Amino acid sequence: MDAVHHAGIPGVFGEVRDAGRTWRGASGVADVATGRPVRPGMRQRVGSITKTFTAAAVMQQVEQGRIRLDAPIGDYLPHLVPGERGRKITVRMLLNHTSGIPDYLPYAFPSLKGFPSLADVSADSLDDNRFRRFRPAELIAMGLAAPPTGAPGGPVGVYSNSNYLLLGELLEQVTGTPAEEYITRHVIARAGLRHTEFPTGPRVKGPHSRMYEAFYGVIDPPRDFSVYDMSWVGTGAALVSTMPDVNRFYAELLAGRIVGPASLAEMQRTIPVRALDGSTVDYGLGIHRFTLPGCGTFWGHDGTVWGAGTMTMTSPDGTRQMSVAINLIRWNKPDASGRPQPHPIDGALRTLYRTAMCD
Repeated sequence: MDAVHHAGIPGVFGEVRDAGRTWRGASGVADVATGRPVRPGMRQRVGSITKTFTAAAVMQQVEQGRIRLDAPIGDYLPHLVPGERGRKITVRMLLNHTSGIPDYLPYAFPSLKGFPSLADVSADSLDDNRFRRFRPAELIAMGLAAPPTGAPGGPVGVYSNSNYLLLGELLEQVTGTPAEEYITRHVIARAGLRHTEFPTGPRVKGPHSRMYEAFYGVIDPPRDFSVYDMSWVGTGAALVSTMPDVNRFYAELLAGRIVGPASLAEMQRTIPVRALDGSTVDYGLGIHRFTLPGCGTFWGHDGTVWGAGTMTMTSPDGTRQMSVAINLIRWNKPDASGRPQPHPIDGALRTLYRTAMCD
């Protein structure tokens, strides 16, 4: 963690568990202006780790017979996904990102639409949307209006937050309860998490770090976005948690105590999915499979929102776990062609993950 901090991350903190033993640590600062240190138990916006919680909630409803994995989403939400698309896109395709529905982010944040051409990008819409309250249907409509990323059910998925906002609307439709409330009662509470919640306002409750966004050098120096209305990601990436809570959640999930064995097996059926950064990941139903060469295979998810990054991995038997939080994101600056370049932070984080999971 010290090496990650010295490579350029202001603050890094997390927890490692191994066969009943627990290590917690932190390095660096939570506030670059005051020098306030980061602490291992701080709360963090965990970004797309939220997707595993949402997927688990959907699978609970599958177990109860209220949702069918391979049913068309138009059977449940014809007002949101009408016509042929509603008939062809299934619940499973939303969960594993093979729906072909693009991400709404370039349309909700129009100053980022030129990405990956950084010359055509600015941070204006990040500032404009800081206190904007989006409705899920508004964001979903943006994704559906954009050109499809592929035919529904294709062999390679394309990661899209639009899918998980639709899943949130699906949960509300079949349970009669707002999705965030259902997930809180039936996933967060079932896992015994005491410091995990959907935010009700733009501020993080409890001890937390400032969250610095660089957006590949477009924002220099990096700007603090820790105060932000998270309606722009909702059931896709809005959760606030702690690293001990995240570890506990994945341990409970992989032990079959959040969903049953058959549902967990469905969640762990992976396909290649192209991530927002252009890389390809092994993605199941709301969960990643990670392979560390010479070390093994692990389950978990990564998460980023403006200014905050989180990575979590758990061994298949649940005995080895790591959850790590950082308070600077998209630090790679571009070369003359505009392509973000490798940075010492990248190698320092890889070393931290290997040390945590493989030593």
